Amino acid sequence: MRIAIEGCTHGELEKTYKTIQQIEEQEGSKVDLLLCCGDFQSTRNLSDLACMACPDKYKSMCSFYKYYNGEAIAPVLTIFIGGNHEASNYLQELAYGGWVAPNIYYLGYAGVVEVNGVRIGGLSGIYKGFDYLNGHFEKPPYDDNTIRSAYHIRNVDVFRLKQLAGHPPNIMLSHDWPRSVYNHGNVDKLLRYKKHFREEVEQDRLGSPPAKDILDTLQPEFWFSAHLHVKFAAVVPHTETNKTTKFLALDKCLPRRQFLQVVSVGPPVTNDEVILRYCPVWLAVLKSTSHLLSVERKPRYTPGPGSNERWDFRPTEEEVADVVKTFNNDFDIPYNFEQTALSYKATGDRLNMRQVPKPQATTNSQTTSFCSKLSIFDPMALLLGTTGSSQGSKFNMAATVSGGSYHSKRVEVEEKVIIAEECKDDKDETKQKEVAKNVKPLAMPAPKVISSNDDFLAVLDTIGDNKIDIEAKDDMFVIDKNGVDNTSKAAEEGTTEEPVKKLKRRNAALYATD
Repeated sequence: MRIAIEGCTHGELEKTYKTIQQIEEQEGSKVDLLLCCGDFQSTRNLSDLACMACPDKYKSMCSFYKYYNGEAIAPVLTIFIGGNHEASNYLQELAYGGWVAPNIYYLGYAGVVEVNGVRIGGLSGIYKGFDYLNGHFEKPPYDDNTIRSAYHIRNVDVFRLKQLAGHPPNIMLSHDWPRSVYNHGNVDKLLRYKKHFREEVEQDRLGSPPAKDILDTLQPEFWFSAHLHVKFAAVVPHTETNKTTKFLALDKCLPRRQFLQVVSVGPPVTNDEVILRYCPVWLAVLKSTSHLLSVERKPRYTPGPGSNERWDFRPTEEEVADVVKTFNNDFDIPYNFEQTALSYKATGDRLNMRQVPKPQATTNSQTTSFCSKLSIFDPMALLLGTTGSSQGSKFNMAATVSGGSYHSKRVEVEEKVIIAEECKDDKDETKQKEVAKNVKPLAMPAPKVISSNDDFLAVLDTIGDNKIDIEAKDDMFVIDKNGVDNTSKAAEEGTTEEPVKKLKRRNAALYATD
């Protein structure tokens, strides 16, 4: 299966799909799937745009709303995770994933799905130590703090992903890089492009400690990231198992930037069928850990060794069999997308974000249906005072936010040191938070350094033909697989936009308009 990997999308879906079309024409082979590593910006309207954490002068509607309202249709199945520039209010409705538009699927806070048998996992958001142990307490309308903390990853989602050690995804997506991954690639070349990374690299502070924890635990074949706006490849060895993970980070979607890479994973697609399914093992994890969900703005620890209650939630055969029975062995993800907010209508006027009303919190029927079927809790429903689960009358808020299987004295070993020393958020944040006192910084052994050019190039050699350069036309982008900028030719003017391709995929047939 040919999969296009994108770094930071930043709402530029039209340009992304045009670029994929150009690659297909150049290589004479169809791209079957698009995976986006965050900063997707699924903004349906100006109220969604107001929930994106960045200065107003940088806010733009871009083109997602056209795919939301049916004006355009994604020509390839698209799966994405969240980053730190998102319509957080919309994504919070889909905590466990769901369709944000026809043929465009969000993985949720954390999630694993299967596409033609290839397991794809993802962790949305970025790591900030001061929010890591909190519950998912945020809800619209956001203030200056919650508009940012809404996209900070939480320990419960990392804990859930780690339960897949016996059944790991083939591909993992994260917005943050796993910490220390740069030590396994050409770090000198990285620092030539990004000189301001040097101090963090030398102090081994660049990247996400929880993402590294997941990487070390799951050891997937591929790991793709974005966020730092640079293309970087590495081969991460796992000495205990003799496995390796091919890591690739990509740039943001801008002219002459290396933001897209095509890889081949799994068997080729036959009969033009690309089928999206739930992963039953992941569903079993969600069900068995539903009681660990917190929606309170207080530290809550996941259970660890020494607990009087269960702390190992790797699914048993019985738990997976129970999920199979619940879903009647039919794990095809239903197409149950529906528009839940008015779509933006372009007027040509300059945006005035000061006049835009803030959206209110709401649940989403996709999440409600999913939670009811699996008998788990919907965090947004909890925040709004309803259960969001068929467990309804049995639900006790205290068991979820104040105790139950949680207990502040029961601490998983890894989480005793997981809050790192960071004290500042992104550059555009206006307020800083204090890191919890008396918490030791993350202490991990320095990874083995493998930074030769041979190892660096070995990744690119295994994930795509490195011979193809695509020239820019109009507002198109250069996809330079050799890592060399090509700016010698000026963009042609007066070109007309290509019509949207007619979809032939099994899933895509569901999305065609009458």
